[in-house]
Amino acid sequence: MTYLLRHGLLVGPDAVRVADVLVREGRIAEVGDTLDAPAGATVIDVEGCWVGPGFVDLHSHLREPGREAAENIESGARAGAVGGYCALVAMPNTEPALDNVALVSYVLDKGARTPLDVAVAGAITQGREGRHLAPLAEMAALGVRLFTDDGTGVQDPSLMRRALDYARPLGVRLAQHCEDEALAARGSMNEGVLSSRLGLVGRPALAEELMVMRDIELVRLTGAAMHFLHLSTARSLALVSAARRDGLDVTCEVTPHHLTLDETACAGFDAHFKVHPPLRGADDVSALRRSLRDGLFDAVATDHAPHAPELKDRAFDEAPAGMLGLEHAGALTYEALGSEQCDPVTFFAVLSRGPARVAQLRASDRRVRHSAHGGALVAGEDANLTVFDPRSEWTARRDQLQSRARNTPYDGRPLRGRVTTTIAKGQLVVHEGKLQ
Repeated sequence: MTYLLRHGLLVGPDAVRVADVLVREGRIAEVGDTLDAPAGATVIDVEGCWVGPGFVDLHSHLREPGREAAENIESGARAGAVGGYCALVAMPNTEPALDNVALVSYVLDKGARTPLDVAVAGAITQGREGRHLAPLAEMAALGVRLFTDDGTGVQDPSLMRRALDYARPLGVRLAQHCEDEALAARGSMNEGVLSSRLGLVGRPALAEELMVMRDIELVRLTGAAMHFLHLSTARSLALVSAARRDGLDVTCEVTPHHLTLDETACAGFDAHFKVHPPLRGADDVSALRRSLRDGLFDAVATDHAPHAPELKDRAFDEAPAGMLGLEHAGALTYEALGSEQCDPVTFFAVLSRGPARVAQLRASDRRVRHSAHGGALVAGEDANLTVFDPRSEWTARRDQLQSRARNTPYDGRPLRGRVTTTIAKGQLVVHEGKLQ
């Protein structure tokens, strides 16, 4: 339980420096230029690598309970660890939905048995059906700090207003899947010239942007906090940026796939590229990448969405939407930030510090048994650390995934930059890219 990370580039909130990090008894014990290795310590040479706070994913579909054939909490944690994650926020669109204390407790208990910290996003409405509010206060008392009906979003504006009114005094944040179902219904890819040529019903960008507009105004009305999930258009981000300038408490995330893939990937009718919101046009992708580099996104979140193989083998318009994300997110974020031009401070800001802030995981919480995440890498902090080698060149392989599912769109894609070491809750979980 004692590890010495030697000669890595330590990435702080504002600056970087070469230093050693000593981890002992679950905490960072010391940080210095050249530290002596205590007796019995495991020394890990990380020269040339970036050492930062462990990645935090705001948006993981772990499928348990109900759809364990695609993924369960344990396999999702393995996939997350290999990808450099020390904490995952489990989405509530399970079967049944995570809309009550009993089910939230079940996921928290199962998550506590994994090497990572597993937090829960509770459902906003009962059964995620958009008709009646779930018991937000009861779940908040259990430590839930994020609530969402992810997968459909809350369509009724009056119900969303009530949810925001309830959320504000609880000190929790609502997260919205922004798609107006009346506009997006039946669509399977981005609406435009390409969808028309392919004969596929499109999901228009306006379906996302209208709901972003609506909920910004509801935040303005209620004074509550809102997080916008997987934004995919430049206009959506512009709306959020304007709301921030007005002083509204709104945060947002982008996925690795919306940063690295565009709608042309759907031209082969391969359902591995089907996702909601859909892959957008090249102009939106370029705008999202610029915004990521400019620090306009609070987080890169995977929207890790495992599906059983037989479901993704269906025709494009009949297959479920979603793709895997946990195991390749680091490399894809590095690519989106410009690879060799990537700023390591921004890299860890969007993969660790920002998401930890949104999920309120910056401080440890013994009620739900999670440690602190997204810290500054100083003595006394909980030891949740990720080591990323920006020089590593590798190829994504579907047959090498830790996830139970195989629905990655990146099979065979050359990647640059890889997680080599993950220390979660003070334990060496991944070393030299392999689970321990």
